[in-house]
Amino acid sequence: MDILVGAIDRVTFQSLETGYTVAKLRPELRLCQTGESLAHFAREGLIPVVGNVAALAAGERMELHGYWTTSGQYGKQFRIVEYKTLQPSTIEGICRYLGSGLIKGIGPAKAKLIVDHFGASTLDVIDAEPERLAEVKGIARKTADLIVKGWRDQKHIQEVMQFLLSHHVSVAYAVKIFKTYGEDAIRKVTENPYRLATDIWGVGFKTADRIAMNLGVATDAPARIAAGVRHVLTQKSDEGHVYVPADMLSDQSAEALGVSPETIPPAILSLAQSGELISENERVYLTPLYYAEQGAARHLLRLLEYPRKPFPSLQIDAMIDTAGKGRGIAFNGQQREAIHRAMTSGVLVLTGGPGTGKTTCVLGMLGVFKQAGLRTLLTAPTGRAAKRMSEVTGVEAKTMHRLLEFNPGTLQFNRGAESQLDTDAVILDETSMVDTAMMNALLRAMPSTARLVLVGDSDQLPSVGAGNVLNDIMVSGVVPVAHLTEIFRQAQESDIVVNAHRINRGEPPVLKNRRDGDFFFLDTAEPAEGLATIRDLCARRLPLRYGYDPVRDIQVLTPMYRGEVGVDQLNRELQQALNPEGASLQRGERLLRVGDKVLQTRNNYDKMVFNGDIGRILHIDAEAQQVKVAFAEPVVYDYGDLDELTLAYAISVHKSQGSEYPAVVLPLFTAHYMMLQRNLLYTAITRAKSLVIIVGNKKALAIAVGNHVVVDRYTGLRETLATRGNPIGKTLDIG
Repeated sequence: MDILVGAIDRVTFQSLETGYTVAKLRPELRLCQTGESLAHFAREGLIPVVGNVAALAAGERMELHGYWTTSGQYGKQFRIVEYKTLQPSTIEGICRYLGSGLIKGIGPAKAKLIVDHFGASTLDVIDAEPERLAEVKGIARKTADLIVKGWRDQKHIQEVMQFLLSHHVSVAYAVKIFKTYGEDAIRKVTENPYRLATDIWGVGFKTADRIAMNLGVATDAPARIAAGVRHVLTQKSDEGHVYVPADMLSDQSAEALGVSPETIPPAILSLAQSGELISENERVYLTPLYYAEQGAARHLLRLLEYPRKPFPSLQIDAMIDTAGKGRGIAFNGQQREAIHRAMTSGVLVLTGGPGTGKTTCVLGMLGVFKQAGLRTLLTAPTGRAAKRMSEVTGVEAKTMHRLLEFNPGTLQFNRGAESQLDTDAVILDETSMVDTAMMNALLRAMPSTARLVLVGDSDQLPSVGAGNVLNDIMVSGVVPVAHLTEIFRQAQESDIVVNAHRINRGEPPVLKNRRDGDFFFLDTAEPAEGLATIRDLCARRLPLRYGYDPVRDIQVLTPMYRGEVGVDQLNRELQQALNPEGASLQRGERLLRVGDKVLQTRNNYDKMVFNGDIGRILHIDAEAQQVKVAFAEPVVYDYGDLDELTLAYAISVHKSQGSEYPAVVLPLFTAHYMMLQRNLLYTAITRAKSLVIIVGNKKALAIAVGNHVVVDRYTGLRETLATRGNPIGKTLDIG
């Protein structure tokens, strides 16, 4: 192979997923060994190089082994097969290398100070005599320590990257792996590559398995089969299932692993014996989900069956009247019955579509509870939902994590069975979003004497996490359900409310496009045309017509991630339209800018930000390699954690649950066929407070309205409640 030696002048492109890199190399001609004439590159003095390599930085000196290729579009390029990093040989190269942002703590200014002081010996000093950095005027001891740590970490990260790259693993995870395992990273991964799938967020079973196969792990090795079973169970829980039927688990695990189904039951038995899963009645659970579901059922029944001091019916009626007068509200019959039942039951479900008065009903309950001397706490699963609950009730509402006092150090809730909430009643909003684990956590912390009101719209999408809690509780037959169906006169004037109910009944929405209306359908033939329309709506038409802030007030919701009007492409277009300039950071194929609207994609308990939280980028610090994002409070991310963030000008409908936006723009095309479902459409339009605009075609709209097929989730809560609880018979639905 030919050999090129030189310094990286600039990195044109690098994929964090594959490590594929396009860069320009400034060659050191006397050290290059190639039969190819380099005269072709003499004018610019730079050679295009391409290949899969670990993270590169401008100024980095490399020895590249490979061969020459010719591209019709890009001309002659050097294809990298093998490479090694060399120390920069010139003072200019050292300065560019240190100032490139590769090493945390050094930017261009500090790099120049250091190189001016130590000259060509700079890298040797940092490597062998780091204490001498204190000699440099303008470099404080704390900064010197940070630079030394960054230098050493980078050397180890490079080793980890090259190890992963040799096993065809995403470069993006190298920093995370190093942060988790430290200098033992390569040893730990080599000893048990499957630990990556459980220890490192974002590294899945397939990646770990690829490393294991390259390291010589046998296809039928017990460790591999056990890891495969865990993978399938985890995958199913991510799809919303609490358990998996044993025969399905065997078949799908065998298919994923490429082994015989007969090899799976022994692995399930072994995992059950070690406590990693529960196998019961031909159902297989991840152990935490089994105990969460059993606990949720047990605690619901505890609240339902606790003997309460009865309130006379006439006294409750009088308190309802007083609560109504205090708020200037005339409760209808359904609402009065719901409030009455909240006083007499340990648990109540309050459900209904938009405009049916759920919030008014909650206000009535708060008034009656107060008159009865009951201390009441309000909570919701997300910060946005809790904030909205506070605004409409005038009473502080906390997220479930804050209410239960989540402890990031222990990853446990301080409130639980041993330290229950000091309250007489809890009202939980947006219950359809709550998964099995969070419901169990709340119920464990409920005193037996307290009342629980579960408020939610059962026709919306179920929780992102495992379970179908609200629906299971409603149909169990043991919990009273107040189903509000009467739409209030004021709400009947809203096309959003009217059409939401029509869609929920399987009827096509009324498409009037009245100038003073709040529901518009823009008939658009193709997704490409829809993309241009959405961009114009967000950047120009809606801000001009309604005075909306295009980033804060308008939210694009879309059924899918891919395609011309999927999340990814919409975000690229809207970022360019709404936030085209300013300090930025390129992370592989992703560009983040100060001012960008971003979405957190996982629960991060250290930072106390959660899946679905939306914020704005406040600052990018290239020297410290950190990004500051404003959520409810500012949060700082290291560069290595930025895969937790994605642009949020457009988000999926699932991610919008529990939120409310002044304006919602929804693309709807037949290209979304797999996701065109009634509950998805219903959820999307009910996220809008003042305006809905659907951009798409009527065929796609008709498909979505007509598709009421909901994929069942494997859950046992309904069955457990029905088996162990006392049926309430005809009073199940008091609406």
